[in-house]
Amino acid sequence: MTGRAFAHSGNLPDRSDWQTLEEHLLATADLAAARGALVGLEATARIAGAWHDFGKHDPAFDRVLRGENVRVDHSTAGAKLLLDRAKGAEKVAAELLAYGILGHHAGLPDARPSEGNLEGNMQRRIERFLDPIDPTITAAAVVDLAPAVSEIIARLRPGAAAPFDLSVAGRMAFSCLVDADFRDTEAFYARLEGREADRDWPALPALLPGLRAAFDAHMAGFPAKTALNLLRAEVLAHIRARAALPPGLFTLTVPTGGGKTLASLGFALDHAARHGHRRIIHAIPYTSIIDQTAAIFKDLFRGAGDVVLEHHSAIDADKPGQEGRDKARLAMEDWAAPIVVTTNVQLFESLFAARPSRCRKLHNIAGSVIVLDEAQCLPRPLLLPALRMIDTLAAHYGCSILLCTATQPAFDSRQLKQGLALAGRELAPAPEALAGRLRRARVVPAGEMEDAVLIEALRDAPQGMVIVNSRRHALELFEAARGEGLEGAVHLTTRQYPAHRRRIIADIRERLKSGAPCRLIATSLIEAGVDLDFPKGWRAEAGLDSIVQAAGRVNREGRRPLEDSTLTVFSAPGSPVPATMKPLIAAMRSTAARHEDLLAPAAIRDWFEQVYWTAGPERMGQPMVDAFVFARSGTDFPYRSTAEAFRMIDSKMVPVIVAAEDAARAVVRQLGVPDVPSGSIARALQSCTVQIPDRMRALLVSNGHADFHAPQLRGDQFCVLADGSSLYREASGLWWEAADYLDENQLQI
Repeated sequence: MTGRAFAHSGNLPDRSDWQTLEEHLLATADLAAARGALVGLEATARIAGAWHDFGKHDPAFDRVLRGENVRVDHSTAGAKLLLDRAKGAEKVAAELLAYGILGHHAGLPDARPSEGNLEGNMQRRIERFLDPIDPTITAAAVVDLAPAVSEIIARLRPGAAAPFDLSVAGRMAFSCLVDADFRDTEAFYARLEGREADRDWPALPALLPGLRAAFDAHMAGFPAKTALNLLRAEVLAHIRARAALPPGLFTLTVPTGGGKTLASLGFALDHAARHGHRRIIHAIPYTSIIDQTAAIFKDLFRGAGDVVLEHHSAIDADKPGQEGRDKARLAMEDWAAPIVVTTNVQLFESLFAARPSRCRKLHNIAGSVIVLDEAQCLPRPLLLPALRMIDTLAAHYGCSILLCTATQPAFDSRQLKQGLALAGRELAPAPEALAGRLRRARVVPAGEMEDAVLIEALRDAPQGMVIVNSRRHALELFEAARGEGLEGAVHLTTRQYPAHRRRIIADIRERLKSGAPCRLIATSLIEAGVDLDFPKGWRAEAGLDSIVQAAGRVNREGRRPLEDSTLTVFSAPGSPVPATMKPLIAAMRSTAARHEDLLAPAAIRDWFEQVYWTAGPERMGQPMVDAFVFARSGTDFPYRSTAEAFRMIDSKMVPVIVAAEDAARAVVRQLGVPDVPSGSIARALQSCTVQIPDRMRALLVSNGHADFHAPQLRGDQFCVLADGSSLYREASGLWWEAADYLDENQLQI
């Protein structure tokens, strides 16, 4: 023992290259404060950084640094110290900081024990903590919580919004802490190992003149003679003219094919230039169009260098207790890029997460223009907490948020009691009239259609698409189409890795353009924003929002007569309807009985209002909002329980890397190279990952069909499908159920 406390160990036995605890705490405090300044929580974040590792003064932690297999709780001491020192109004600030300090390794805790969560809570950890730190060190600790109290009060609105606002302030402070802690730890080990730390991104404000010029040049390259392109140009000009509006919430209601994606980008660039936003985040419901949108943006801004981060497949397996080099090798994204293209799952599950790797990015969401593409796809069971988060980001964290869709859902507080204040914030010119001008397809009801009837309908349509409600049904139809010898039969599924899916979509576009046979069978993954233009389509009964989106893939470019461009809606007697879809179908049928034209804005508005009224706040996640309690007695925030409940996909999904191509195999080989950052490897491997249920991945690993590569360097972050595995099929993707060790009771399709 030297009498000095250390935060991270080095290579030399004399400890001359070790990082002292004082150095780490000061550096983390400074880094956290710099991040906190961007979200109005500079002092709060500085305190979190200064006290997060106070427990490393425990003499036993020196044994950890010397490589002994002992467990030391170093995350509780700082939280307990702040709670013990807090007086009066300082108590709330101390509690907010304590959540983050307790959670900077294990994840944000709940305030109190709950069923199934006896350990992951603040109360029990504080009560059970036996402080082993020298009392003279603790006595010398000086804490001033007053600046944090002032910052936190400024983040609260009066009334019912206050508890949720306060919980988000806690999340933001936590994000500043874990990002600062990770950055300083990574920088220390990068210096120690003689390598560069993971990348730094350029700042958006400095790039905006060049990005806007590139955007203008790109838009000028479109042929202006077609009626559709003239209309798109008119819509774009109107939307960009409104970029000077004050930051906040906006709606953008433009029918499919009206140029929403590029129009929203043009608005975001102009709005950010006018109001000083720090980045643009484009969130999309499906990974199937992440590829498409990211490719458009990267091509558009290729002259500006690498400015677009595409983030959908999370490889961020942080675990409690990861320390030192292990922490520095985590593949955690911080969303510091000027432009981020991501999924709704990544965005919203991060905003409600507890794990450090997911929360690290939150402070970088602040100050952004956020485009929620296809906003109607927000899942109804989680709708109200998602809307509360949107509202809080706009009210307190400098975000402008575009609810961008062809079928504007009833999110307005005039329609939905717990909704958003959206009056007067529409960006599109006369949405109802625009819907009429952009009408290119008709919806035709057909009643029941057996699979054999669908196959015959496709036989009569050399180019057509069928969209059904389950992957099993889609695969069965596809196999039947191939069995019947239908030329050009194609299957799209989320089980295909993105690079593979991207090639399939490119081939579909080429077939449609050239007039070659193309009969696509898929699930809803192609509905929201995939740029395809079929002469005809068939859609299994679903919610009206899905029907409208599917119709947007029919005669998308308006080259065919309206009367011939049909989307036939049918019921599939041989395929069970998912329970969650039954009320949506019932509302669609009810709407059809009252409206002759299901594509009319009035019908869509009627359907959304009916769905939300029928569901009621209880079924749209209001209890998740109400669970955050703030009273005179303090806070009762169920951070960890909420993270478990807020899942936009029912089961926990984890990535499996399918290294079927030379480029992917080359990246996989880099996993064994110590000086290659895990973050850069994770980005490179996104395009060849498939997300599967975590228990299914565990079965693949245990039975030798996949393994974690370079675990000594990367832990269990990078799971790679075994070479030559028969579980990945060219036509239908990764079918883990085909493995001979799984029985029928384990099927998850």
